[in-house]
Amino acid sequence: MSVPKTGTTAIESALRDRADMVISNPPELKHAPLYRYNRFFRPMFEKVCDARMETVAVMREPISWLGSWYRYRRRPLMDGHPNSTRDVSFDDFVAAYMEKQPPGFARVGSQAKFLEPRPNGTAVKHLFRYEAFDRFLDFLENRLQTEVRPARENVSPSMELNLSGRTERRLRRRCAAEFQLYDSIR
Repeated sequence: MSVPKTGTTAIESALRDRADMVISNPPELKHAPLYRYNRFFRPMFEKVCDARMETVAVMREPISWLGSWYRYRRRPLMDGHPNSTRDVSFDDFVAAYMEKQPPGFARVGSQAKFLEPRPNGTAVKHLFRYEAFDRFLDFLENRLQTEVRPARENVSPSMELNLSGRTERRLRRRCAAEFQLYDSIR
């Protein structure tokens, strides 16, 4: 599962030559959440290929994940675009993210929703923390019996981000499922 802002573009590039199928575009397919995988990809693999796929994903610590989105949408290429965060503070970005109907610049989805198990039992079998990416790479290398050395790609610009205590407390309450899922990863 290619959760946005978790290093999956680099993994895709590193493994592209070994893959029978690569879905790079459109983003709605590249970053297909579990519900879309369950509805379209899983049945295709089962019916056409007689194969049951093993699902794996990486999840990023929720505040870090939002920070990556914020920085990504702040890059110069986004200047003048409605989704640019150029003139928005990180605190305001997170507050906007929590709105019932977030403005475009803060509409980035939810990792917990992306990875949410389906009623038919389809779930992510192997979930790794982005902050322990080496464990994910070890898993891939063991499964694929090959070295996996991704280059850094699609990296958000570095910058210090400040989130007020009030906004962080609100985020932790409003998006408790994000933090609970992340905390459950061993």
